[in-house]
Amino acid sequence: MDGVLLLDKPAGMTSHDCVNIVRKVLKTKKVGHTGTLDPSVTGVLPICVGRATKISQFLTANEKEYLGEVTIGFSTTTEDADGELVEEKRVDRTITKEEVEAVLKSMLGSSIQVPPMYSAVKVNGKKLYEYARAGLEVERPRREVTIYELELLGNVHQSEDGLVKFSFRVKGSKGLFVRTVAVTIGEKLGYPAHMSHLRRIASGVFNISDCLSLEAFKEKAESNTLTLLTLEQAMADFPSVVVDSWVEKLVRNGVQLYPKQVNHVTVSPVALYSQSGQCLAVYEKHPTNDVYRSMRGFF
Repeated sequence: MDGVLLLDKPAGMTSHDCVNIVRKVLKTKKVGHTGTLDPSVTGVLPICVGRATKISQFLTANEKEYLGEVTIGFSTTTEDADGELVEEKRVDRTITKEEVEAVLKSMLGSSIQVPPMYSAVKVNGKKLYEYARAGLEVERPRREVTIYELELLGNVHQSEDGLVKFSFRVKGSKGLFVRTVAVTIGEKLGYPAHMSHLRRIASGVFNISDCLSLEAFKEKAESNTLTLLTLEQAMADFPSVVVDSWVEKLVRNGVQLYPKQVNHVTVSPVALYSQSGQCLAVYEKHPTNDVYRSMRGFF
């Protein structure tokens, strides 16, 4: 079986746990996901099966959308509800809806974000959470991220125990840590905070409404009614060019192409399709020469 499974990842499982289940159910080792979700996070997790594993690197969407919840009053080591208490400062005043909306509006656009220590970002070949679990603090890479949309959902809930909670929706660029967004919101309001809930509702063109729960996936697989997105359907939003039959032969052999052979396309990388509609490969502009070279073939 070849294609992309859109899974609604449940809470309490790692992305790799989901991959292992898909491997066992479909009885194939060629399975991989396109981007890690933390165990406590639910939602859109594209999983590539069979030949589609060759396109996994191209399905890491530049835009992702989440529904989250911020709890203001204490921060944690992991910046979410799973971590240990770091700082506590009970909210002793009323935080208004208008105040929160002003903070969210101020965070739109590009900024420099430092990933949390408990994350899969690598430093010197090791993931940050490996350093954190060993009690080591290392310098973390700063990177530019962009928040395209950030809005308050519903009301601001203030409890007698000094905690404030509210839900939000955020659409951001690749690499954005929503946990850190929640912490920043708290800082701007003057209090420690953490992300108490998170659900990914979109990853590029993949939407939560198109995803199957783990149970539904198993049922469809057992009843032989499971259908996966084809490689071409999964790549539908990727920049593309249709090549003629002669260029197709060159592509199948991984030959470098001249601009005229890819219709003088102005984007890079680009997916090349046969005249019959088959996605053949992804090519990129050579960094020094006026040619396009193969990044990955899908034969």
